[in-house]
This record gives sequence, C-alpha cells and structure tokens, in this order.
Amino acid sequence: MERKSVYSVCGMCTVRCPMMATVEGNRVVHLQGNPHAAGIKGALCARGAAGGALVADDERPQFPMIRAGERGEGKWRRASWDEALGHVAGELSRIREAHGARSILLSDRGGPFRDMHRAFLKALGSPNYCNHDSACARNVQHAALSLFGFGRKDVAYDYKNSKHVVLQTRNIFEAINVKEVNDLLDAKEAGAKITCIDVRTTVTAAKADNFFLVRPGTDYAFNLAVIHELLARDLYDKAFATAWIKDLDALKAFVAPYGPDFAARETGVPAARIASLAAQLAAAAPAVIWHPGWMTARYGDSFAVCRTAYIINALLGSIGAKGGLPLVNKPGHVGKKGLKNLVDLFPKPADKRVDGVGWMEGRTHFEAGPGLVNLAFEAIESGEPYPVKAYIAHRHDPLMAFPDSADVRRRWKNLELLVAVTFSWSDTAWNADVVLPMSPYLERESMIAGKSGVSPSFFVRKRALDPRFDTRADWEIYRDLARHMGIKELDFDSIEDIWKFQLADTGVALGDFEATGMVKLGGPLYRPVDDKTFKTGTGKIEIVSPKLEADGVPSLPPYAAPAVPPEGSYRVSFGRIGLHTQGHTVNNPLLFAQMPENELWIHTGEAAKLGIADGALVEVRNGSHAGTLKAKVTDGIHPETVFMVHGFGHTLPVESRARGRGVADNELMPRGMATWDKGGGGVCMQEHFVTVRPA
Repeated sequence: MERKSVYSVCGMCTVRCPMMATVEGNRVVHLQGNPHAAGIKGALCARGAAGGALVADDERPQFPMIRAGERGEGKWRRASWDEALGHVAGELSRIREAHGARSILLSDRGGPFRDMHRAFLKALGSPNYCNHDSACARNVQHAALSLFGFGRKDVAYDYKNSKHVVLQTRNIFEAINVKEVNDLLDAKEAGAKITCIDVRTTVTAAKADNFFLVRPGTDYAFNLAVIHELLARDLYDKAFATAWIKDLDALKAFVAPYGPDFAARETGVPAARIASLAAQLAAAAPAVIWHPGWMTARYGDSFAVCRTAYIINALLGSIGAKGGLPLVNKPGHVGKKGLKNLVDLFPKPADKRVDGVGWMEGRTHFEAGPGLVNLAFEAIESGEPYPVKAYIAHRHDPLMAFPDSADVRRRWKNLELLVAVTFSWSDTAWNADVVLPMSPYLERESMIAGKSGVSPSFFVRKRALDPRFDTRADWEIYRDLARHMGIKELDFDSIEDIWKFQLADTGVALGDFEATGMVKLGGPLYRPVDDKTFKTGTGKIEIVSPKLEADGVPSLPPYAAPAVPPEGSYRVSFGRIGLHTQGHTVNNPLLFAQMPENELWIHTGEAAKLGIADGALVEVRNGSHAGTLKAKVTDGIHPETVFMVHGFGHTLPVESRARGRGVADNELMPRGMATWDKGGGGVCMQEHFVTVRPA
C-alpha cells in the first residue's frame, strides 16, 4: 500500500506546531514536526505525538446529537447532519427574530483558524464574538496595548538570539511550543542565561541559571525592585528611554520606595540576588527577553505584573531589538499582500457588545476584539445590557476553564440554545442542547493562515485521513449552517475554493504549498523602532496610560501585599505539564497511560505538620467542594501554596479512562468568576485558599 506525506498543523494544543503525517491507506503510521519549519527540527512534543490516539479513540463524539433529557443529564438522540444543522439554524432564526441578532454569542479558544465561524456570526449580525482569553492572556494583551498602543502579538520573542531570558508566569519547558523550546536551548548552549521566577520548581526552573522561589502573589514587588535598580543605578538604556519612553520621571518617583530590601521582605528573595539580576540583564541588553507571561489569569495584580515586565523590556532597549522582542512583520512589511478574510464580507454589527467592552464605563480601555467572555456570561444571567439567549461554544470548554462549574452553569440558565462544536467530550458539550462533532485535526483541513514574525509566512493544514465517524471539518459545519440560513457569501463548494478566495490578491498559488506546507513571504527583517511604531497618542511608550486613567485604573498602582493564607490553609495554584493540554487530552489513551491523574504538591514542612507522607492520599477542600488525590511532598514549592496540574477530575461517564481520576482545581474556586482584574480583564484564579488533610 502506498505511503504519502501530508503537511498538517498539530491540534493537540493551542500552539499549533507545523507537522507532517506519514499515511498509509487511511492510517497514520508516523507523526513528526514539519522538517521544513525553522526551529522545529522535525520534533513534536508528547502531546503532538499522541495525535493518532485521538483519531483512534472511540470515546469522542461520533455523530450529531440533540439533547433528549435535561441539560447535563446525558440523554441524547442521534441526528443526521441535516436534522441537527436545521434544528440549530431554526433556533438561531427564532431567537434572532425574538431578541435580535445581538442575543447570539459565540466563543472559541482563539488561534489562526477563526475566520469562517467569525464570519458566520458577523453575517447573523451579532457583535458578540469572544474567546477564552480572560482565563488566559487578556492581562498580557491589555498591558501591551496600554503601553505601546499595539497588542502582545505585535512583538516576537527572539529566543535563539537572546543573551538572557526571564520566564515569569511562563513555564516554557512544560507548556511547550516546540520552536521556542528548541530556540531557547540553542541560545543556552551558545551562552545565554535563563532566569525563572515561580512558586515551585518547574522543569523550567531546573534548566535556569537563576531560580527565584517567590512567595505567591509577590511578583509585582519583585518587578518593581528590578525597575528600581535599573533606574537608580543607571543600568537602563538611556538613549532608547529618552527617545521612546514617556513619563520616565513619574516611573522613577513611583519606584523610589520599592527597592530590593522592600522586595526581599515581600518575596523572600535576598535583596542582593535581585540587585544581581538587574546587573546581569543590563550586561546582556538589548538582547534580553523578560517574558510578560502566557496564562496570567492568576492574581489581583497580575495586570500590573505584565505591565512591569514590558516596562523592564523597554528600559533595557529590547523592544524592537534582535535577541529581544523584535517587531513582527506582516505581509505588508515585506512588500506582499495579506490573505483575504471572509469576515470582511459583512458589515460591522450596529449593536454594542454585551460584555460592555469598549463602551461601558470602566471598560472603555479594553480591546473590543474577543472581549471578556466572563462578562458576557454575567449578561446571560442578568439580561443587562440586553438578553443573550443563544450560545455557540466552538472548541471551548468554559466549564473546565473557569472557576466553579456549577456557578458558570447557573449563569447559563437563561440560555434557550447552547451548541457545542467540538472534537472531544467536555463538560460544556455534555451540558449542551446540540453537539456538532468536529473531526480531529488529522481528519480535517483548515483555512490558510498567516504567521507574523521576523520572517512572515502563510501555512496550511491539509486533511491526512478520511473521518472515521460521522464528523465534519469546522469550515464544513459553518458553511452548511450558513446554507440553512441563506447566507450565500459563505456557500463554498470546497475548501479549495475557500483557499483560492483567501489567496486571490497575494500572488501565492495553492501549488506553492505542496513542497513544504508553507510559503515564506520574506525576512528575516528586524525593523528599527521609529515614530510610527507605537500606536499611542504621543507615539511613545506611555508609562501613564490616558485610557487606563480615564477608566479609573491606575497605571502605576501602589503595591499591596497578598493575603496570608488563613491558619491551616494554602493558596491554591495550578499549571501545565508537558504531557497534557488542559482537560481535553486527559482521556487520550496514550497520554492517560503516561499520566492518569494529578498530584497535590505540598511543602515538606507543611506536610510534616499535617502528618502527610509522600504519595499518601489527601483531601483538599474549599467550602463544600472536596477531592482526593495523592500528595507530592517536596521542598520545591513555597510553603504558603499547594499546586495541581490543571484539567483533571473529570466526571463524564463517556470518558472511561479520565473519569474520577485526580481533582479539578477550578472546582476549588467557589464563585471565582466574580473576581477579575479591572485593569487587564483576567479572572483572578489564584486568590483562593484550600485546606488539606490526610484522606
């Protein structure tokens, strides 16, 4: 039987590494990183290597289903695609007629393949597109916007050429981007230093030259002390600061009380080590990256932590610098035209966003783009500023991503239609009215996407296999929904027709992707900072942001020490591991076999007080919710916190492997949706305390 190679894009996490599948018949015989992709080196992480197990797994939605019992009861009836899509289209039409198009909400997990479903929502006339980012990187995005006037993805991380990389709220060697990991290891081999700041000894900490175990919630104090040292000891890039940083005097005055001695009292890190780090960074500048964070929906001041990370980069002159945070290049920067977008075929909806983002008092500084889905959920419950009655969760599981699933479900009670478009079972899909099963990434093709960077490119995911079950690609699902609703602009006969539409003005042809799955547009190009770089009112980096101040958000908020855990309690913290992506890989047969459940990290001294031995079963509790899991007793975690890998504690009967294994950290955050950062928009998920005792 003939073997062939198919260029694809991994779908096992949101990084979406370029990959190549070797296929024989309708079976994958080998998966590897795309050998033509720079920095990938033909590699995949463990999750990417388990893509074949996702296809082979029978415990995933196999055909369209319509709810036959109460929501969450697990009673379904099988439907044909025509019936399921007709049902959804009919309900959307009914709800739009009764409440207006603005009563329809769609959320996803972001990424490069959003154009078709965003176009479908815009064609309906709704402004209410959201993504998952208030449970992830909204604080980072809004920090960048408040300082630079552009977003976090308008700068890249030039790890390969860096001389010093600081990783704070970025566990790069476990929340893996293959190219970034390879580039950073290459830089380390060439002499670059790595600094890790965390509440526990991660794999990243183990590879670091400097590791700072900080008291949970004190990162802001740490960052202020570094800024203090850079300014007080004239270690900053004066030429860059004079040319491009506004309000430097205000910053100097603000950080005056926040020196290393202050930070030492707050963080537990010796003052001399903080001062030494500042000197090391200055010596390596401008080839320095202080990562502003990835998943930063953690503390009440995480937005301020992200802002100060960017400020440190600016003081070191690393914004726009090789080895630092270079400005990304889009097709226009290298003399090319970008892809055409389906979303541009439709007019901007007239209604304002239901989450108030961009227009409501206190929310005008937020970026309208994907909004804040947690605030949209509030509107579902309250009906203010207007009702939301239909919700499409596209490859998104808010019931596991956000605190307290019962609280989230309560906020959804007024929904008349909840649709899950998904390739795996999830709590959200289980509570939906209709499940529209999406084919796993190896069984579907996606729209051509662009990747901005030092070297911009286009890339494509092609279908490697025919679907095993009655599932469809996401573009097919929304194309067919559009057909049911008479939206002719989205009525394409094939994915090739969509690709041709996208490429129409680019000068790139479909055949150009055959050799490598990608088309490089130009570069590498390191553009210098100039008077058009910063999209602020002054054309400079604005330490004091007029938009923040106008919304009552201080640009430089005074430091407030984090709460000390109540006696016998611990701050709950969570994170990632290289074997799993949140909750959706826990039931994957290969990955489950490697790590079937999570553990509770607890400090050796605290475990001794409680009579807990390493590997013993413990009960962890917050209020009425409790769970049982094994203890990992270690010196490598701060005594004030306990830690769990996120995504465990599944309860669905359709997931025979994952069900009942480990504990769901988000369930230990009662009513946690109500606590969110008014500056950055992120939910504050590490402001909760739990008790621990032997089980």
